[in-house]
Amino acid sequence: MYVFHEVLTRERMSETESEKVVSVSSRGQATIPKEFREELGIDTPGRVKFVRTDEGEIVVRPIHSVTDLRGILDGKTDEQGRSATDRLREERTADKASEEELRQRYAGDGEGDT
Repeated sequence: MYVFHEVLTRERMSETESEKVVSVSSRGQATIPKEFREELGIDTPGRVKFVRTDEGEIVVRPIHSVTDLRGILDGKTDEQGRSATDRLREERTADKASEEELRQRYAGDGEGDT
């Protein structure tokens, strides 16, 4: 697992830890070293997620499928205070209403039916 330390410490690294220093661009981009990408199975181009641990470390985890994103929006809301689930439900309700309106408008009008 690749860990970014939020605060530099003077503690010695263990025998199993490895460290690489990378630059961060003006756009906030950093390159994950090839050694770590290979170890974590991160494809390029690919996606990763950053997770803050209880100890305050930032851990980089690879995303291999959409299920790896589960819970990423938990507790987040939009400007109106709606959760992602609430917004999705509202969108689905609006879509159903729109579909029903179209069915009623165009169903059985006889035009184009042969």
